[in-house]
Amino acid sequence: MEQIKQFQGPHRWLSNFYQTPIEIRGVTFPSVEAAFQATKAIDGCLDSIFCGLSPGQSKILGKNIRMRDDWDEIKFEVMETLLRIKFQDRELRERLINTGDAELFEGNAHGDILWGCDWETLQGQNKLGKLLMKLRAEYQAKANANSIN
Repeated sequence: MEQIKQFQGPHRWLSNFYQTPIEIRGVTFPSVEAAFQATKAIDGCLDSIFCGLSPGQSKILGKNIRMRDDWDEIKFEVMETLLRIKFQDRELRERLINTGDAELFEGNAHGDILWGCDWETLQGQNKLGKLLMKLRAEYQAKANANSIN
């Protein structure tokens, strides 16, 4: 089975750092990463700041804000919601569908083994890759159903 082991280079568009508008709570963020980090905050008071940040800057700021008390309980649901918004973009959704049955790994060298995995060993929870494969399966099933009808 084919594997996409990193969301870099030709697969950068799979990354949360990919610059594509994400609208949530009436605010448009420049990336999934910025929207995700802003959603951690206790209220939307930081939204306007996150709107002007790069994904990397958003990640850094997100590590230094006071988070919602329920963040650990909702973070996976929030990420899925943001990815669904990202893939409302028809071109991105088609690209995801066209990854076929490739296993998607958010391989990295910075130690994120929750959302990703070690890029050499592929060890880690790879939550982002698994969410992307879940959405891809849904989009593929819908595309197949539409082609039958």
